[in-house]
Amino acid sequence: MIENIDPQQRWRWRFYIDIWLLMGILALASLGSLVVFSAADGDSMFMEGHFTKLLLASLLMVIAAQIPMRWYQNLSFVTYLAGIGLLIAVMLFGEISKGAQRWLDLGFFRFQPSEIMKLAVPAAIAWLLAQSQLPPRWSLLLGALLMLSIPVGLVAKQPDLGTAILIATAGAIVIFLAGIAWRYIMGLISLLAIAAPIAWNHLHDYQQKRVLTFLNPEDDPLGSGYHIIQSKIAIGSGGLEGKGWRNGSQTQLDFLPESHTDFIFSVLAEEWGLIGVAVLLSLYLFVITRGLYIAWKARDTFGRLMAGAITMSFVIYIFINIGMVSGMLPVVGVPLPLISYGGTSLVTLMLAFGILMSIHAEHRRGPRRML
Repeated sequence: MIENIDPQQRWRWRFYIDIWLLMGILALASLGSLVVFSAADGDSMFMEGHFTKLLLASLLMVIAAQIPMRWYQNLSFVTYLAGIGLLIAVMLFGEISKGAQRWLDLGFFRFQPSEIMKLAVPAAIAWLLAQSQLPPRWSLLLGALLMLSIPVGLVAKQPDLGTAILIATAGAIVIFLAGIAWRYIMGLISLLAIAAPIAWNHLHDYQQKRVLTFLNPEDDPLGSGYHIIQSKIAIGSGGLEGKGWRNGSQTQLDFLPESHTDFIFSVLAEEWGLIGVAVLLSLYLFVITRGLYIAWKARDTFGRLMAGAITMSFVIYIFINIGMVSGMLPVVGVPLPLISYGGTSLVTLMLAFGILMSIHAEHRRGPRRML
């Protein structure tokens, strides 16, 4: 019984952390710090900011791991509604920067509410679908699609197509994991294919240009195609062993733009070569495997759907970034998880890992109790 444990042992019993997941995260963050240091050309102030954000995000992850899953489940829909309110506030009062209205400035704090929805949307949909047995009935599926479409539409209007795609993906993963029939999935894909020409006409000029640049970047090598051309040069020139840490010509001579954020994979590939890329992908595979194991072992439907959504969203982030910088996907501004220079996206990601640890910790918390 817990009552027979002395206070010190009881505190240890109540501290929850998944050591395997933590090891994978720390390994990736350490590798990322080395690459960021090189991309920043050893700028101490830049690195201090990076480590500060990484430390804050890690602290939030540990705190999130201690919160029982029933709290996340009970507050998921409230958080979703609060996020919708913040997105509406951005549309009405948000700060405009570089032609986009994505930020709320509170004077002492500036943040991007769309980041909250990366977690709030899958959590709210998981909460909804967990109300009944799976696979879900039509009424719940329609409710889930409505809950998904509202924040995606608000974020796309900012405009922030990259984040809108990530939010849509996170919510769609929950619906898929709930056991939706394949005929419905194929029907939805068909509808998206039919709607694609209409959607193209509603894209902003710069978004259309990104797609056209993806198809043929050599059409404008010094303009819109410059980023991806320099990125592919950096990746290809790394060879097997790379040019050595802080010896990448594309990075150190400033040919590669956004080298510490969106295009940091190109820095790693140039300086560490195919071997470094293999190490990175192996670490990613380790974290993904652990996340899927936690989803498989989850005690209830909400935990299973949430853990699956977090893990598979992590996979999508990796796929989009690497595909983007290697010329296989259009550039949409998605950072490489745990490797790119941290900010709001890093905090959101570490919170997600904290929730994943909390899901796994349910096995040690014992029977659930009411709040």
